[in-house]
Amino acid sequence: MEKIEVGIIGGAGYTAGELVRLLVSHPKTNINFVFSTSNAGNKISHIHQDLVGSLDLKFTDTVNPDVDVLFLCLGHGNSVKFLENNTFSDKTKIIDLGNDFRLEKDKVFDNKDFVYGLPELQKEAIKSANYIANPGCFATAIQLGLLPLAEKNLLNDDVHINAVTGATGAGTSLSATTHYTWRDNNFSYYKPFTHQHLGEINQSVKQLQNEFSSEILFMPNRGNFSRGIFATLYTDFEGTVEEAMSLYKDFYKDAKFTFVSDATIHLKQVVNTNKCIIHLHKHNNKLLITSIIDNLLKGASGQAIQNMNLMFGLEETTGLQLKATYF
Repeated sequence: MEKIEVGIIGGAGYTAGELVRLLVSHPKTNINFVFSTSNAGNKISHIHQDLVGSLDLKFTDTVNPDVDVLFLCLGHGNSVKFLENNTFSDKTKIIDLGNDFRLEKDKVFDNKDFVYGLPELQKEAIKSANYIANPGCFATAIQLGLLPLAEKNLLNDDVHINAVTGATGAGTSLSATTHYTWRDNNFSYYKPFTHQHLGEINQSVKQLQNEFSSEILFMPNRGNFSRGIFATLYTDFEGTVEEAMSLYKDFYKDAKFTFVSDATIHLKQVVNTNKCIIHLHKHNNKLLITSIIDNLLKGASGQAIQNMNLMFGLEETTGLQLKATYF
């Protein structure tokens, strides 16, 4: 098979930088262009400095409408605007890393039907899709923690979630809470109970457990580290932890990147990988679920590559055999 010609929109951000880093080493892709109006003409390695010596391509402010796949790495709400102003060929597959098309009410745009791209839930639909709405980072970690229970109709009480994300989750734009002097040695919550990823989380849970009517109570937090999401979830569960473990391992038995650990887990196991690792603990009638991912990889760019592999009939793990930054 000829190499897949790739275009990337919004090339200066963190997720685009991760995409480029992965695609440079992907054996089946060629980076055709990286679009950034603010950096047009500059070397990509001047912005994404880990690519010095790996890539000699420059940013551009023009697009090739005939690429095989287009990754949209734009701020939330900007993918629709971009596609309204730029036309691509019918053969061009699109993977949106923003939240414009994730919900059922938003998934059809200009006769393009976007499939929600969580492979552990939608693998067969992704394989035949031309347009993908890549899941959010928090949403990925949380859904992977809940879906095995939802499939067995076992989410029958409120779910309480506390999840911490690294500084890269806020993107490259500066704000009061992204400056080093504020973030270092600090910890805070934001968007309590109202985070935008709740919509897609509830949607996926109800896809498997249609009668789910309890609340998902989500407290997102900012951590003083660069990357990763550490999520703890708890809800009522009548069975034993061994029964829960068996249920989860069975649900993920064919998953290429999601694993259930018998031992307690920590972020260094997943940072710089496309893995999600889950651990379970039982206390009285509560099941505690811990779910960890790298927010820029399994939570964004790595999962986007995983979806691309499925869409083009490649082995799901192609270009994603990454080693954790453990030391």
